[in-house]
Amino acid sequence: MAQIIFLHGASSSGKSAMARALQQQIEAPFWHLSIDHLRDAGVFPMARYRAEDFDWQSDRSAIFDGFHKSAAACADAGNNLILEHILDTPGWADDLKSCLESHDVLFVAVQCPVSILIERERLRGDRPLGSAAQDQARIHEDRIYDLEVNATDDVATNVDRILIAWRSGQRRSEFSPGTT
Repeated sequence: MAQIIFLHGASSSGKSAMARALQQQIEAPFWHLSIDHLRDAGVFPMARYRAEDFDWQSDRSAIFDGFHKSAAACADAGNNLILEHILDTPGWADDLKSCLESHDVLFVAVQCPVSILIERERLRGDRPLGSAAQDQARIHEDRIYDLEVNATDDVATNVDRILIAWRSGQRRSEFSPGTT
C-alpha cells in the first residue's frame, strides 16, 4: 500500500509550493504529481491546442482519465505520492476513490481567500483570469477532508500540519475506507 497526500485546492492556491516543501521534509520518498507537470514537460501538444488545431474540451476527459489511472498505477507499483489536483469535474472524485482505494490517502483541502487567488492568478499570467475564483466557489462543496490548511498561513506552518496529520495515520475523509 502506497501513501498518498492529496492536495486539493483551487488553481493558484499554493498547492505546488506546499508539495515541493513536503517533498523536501517528509521522511520517505514521495513523487510529486500534477497535471501541470505533464503540461509543462510538453507531454500535451499545448501549442496545437492553443492554436485550435485540436479541441481541448473534446480531449480533456481522456487526458484526465489517463492522469488519474497513471497516478493510481504509480501508487500500485509502490510509489508514495503527493498528488496535486483540482476535482472540478463531476465524477472525478469517484473515479479517484476507486483507483486509489487500496492506498492510504490523506485528503487535504488547500483553502485560499478569493482576493489572494485573483492576485496570484493575475501575477502568474498562465491561467484564464477568473478560473481560480470559480474553482474556489465550488470545488470544496460537499467534500470531506482529513485536514484543511489555509494559504494565508506560511508554507512551513502548513507543511508541519500536513506532516503531523500524515504521521498520525488517522484518516476520516471521503477517501478513507468505509466512507462514502
